[in-house]
This record gives sequence, C-alpha cells and structure tokens, in this order.
Amino acid sequence: MYTNVCKHCYKVFKSRIRTLSCNDCRQKDEDHFDDIELYLKEYPNSNALQVSEALGITAYEVLKYLHEGRLNISRGRFEQIDD
Repeated sequence: MYTNVCKHCYKVFKSRIRTLSCNDCRQKDEDHFDDIELYLKEYPNSNALQVSEALGITAYEVLKYLHEGRLNISRGRFEQIDD
C-alpha cells in the first residue's frame, strides 16, 4: 500500500498504486486535463500562464501536468501581436 497526497485537495489517502488524485478529485483532474488539451490544440504556442488565464485554473496545475509527463514541451516560435 502507498500513502499518497491528492494534488487538488491535499487529502492523505492509501491506495495499491501510486496516484496523484484521490477518488473524489479524479474527475476534476480529468476535466482539467481535457480542457488544457483542447485549448492547446486550438492555441498550440501557449504557455502555462496563458492556459491558466484562459481556463481559470492555476499555472501551477498546468505545470504539474507537465511534470507528471501528461503534457509535452514543444519548441515553437512566438509571434508578436500588433497593438
């Protein structure tokens, strides 16, 4: 058995596998990831702050998905928007 801490509600729970979300927050986690994935398909050169502002989640959560290996870094180029 593993002792885990939920990355959303910070509840300590035990499970047979190492996981980052408790059962109560698992759907919230999947919803956030799906929203991020859809946003990045539409705006592929976005950074964590842009995703955070557009979706209303914290940039920390976006970066957490990156550290978990669920998101990949792509080396694109940014274009300057005219004023």
